[in-house]
Amino acid sequence: MANSRSGDSITDRLVRVLETFTPTRTVQTAAEIGRRAGLPSSSAHRIVGELVAAGLLERDDERRIRVGSRLWELATRSSQALRLRQAAMPAMERVQSRVREHTQLAILEQDEALFLERLSAPGSGANITRIAGRLPLHASSSGLVLLAFGERELQERILAAPLPRLTTETITDSAVLRRKLAEVRALGHAVAPGFIETVSTGVAVPVRDEAGTVVAALSVVLRRDDPEGPALIELHAGRRLIERALGFRD
Repeated sequence: MANSRSGDSITDRLVRVLETFTPTRTVQTAAEIGRRAGLPSSSAHRIVGELVAAGLLERDDERRIRVGSRLWELATRSSQALRLRQAAMPAMERVQSRVREHTQLAILEQDEALFLERLSAPGSGANITRIAGRLPLHASSSGLVLLAFGERELQERILAAPLPRLTTETITDSAVLRRKLAEVRALGHAVAPGFIETVSTGVAVPVRDEAGTVVAALSVVLRRDDPEGPALIELHAGRRLIERALGFRD
């Protein structure tokens, strides 16, 4: 699409506007959107107005802006993520009912773990993950699985970049991370004690599609002192159910 005077395309500007919405920032004013998107006020108001007219954004009674239902509709019509979530839900419900802790499904998206679904029970332990939220690949059990079974190019890109520290337990050394990824591939699962929150342990297993490619990670978030063995048994059972639904056969 045509470029603006600043050199960025209309598509770039639209994406920046939409990316100002996050799992915790669901309602904004047009001025806030413009500031966060780095756009002049007039451009922000014009783009927001056009997106509202198209139904991709909506205004509430106070003229604040939220994501519109049409955007959700368009995104889910042919989404592979939706197919994966639908295939995974029965297995996730089974895992969650037996482990009684947060049960999550994540995919790789732009070098991060993007969470498609999370099921929780009353009294579940601490967990910062949200549906449609993201976590770094090196710091979460789901991310470690997606990275360990991902393409070599992805692994080298993450290993070459700075590894932010979320807690004192987070792996921030590339050599240590490389050994951890080898361990995940050898064991067929990832355990991340205290990597995201010191009081929790993430445990994740890979999920394969009909071609045998790892397309997701199924995980639970345990209390730090809980043994991971029983959870791993349930995760692997859930993984096999999802893989059968996706057409994978051992």
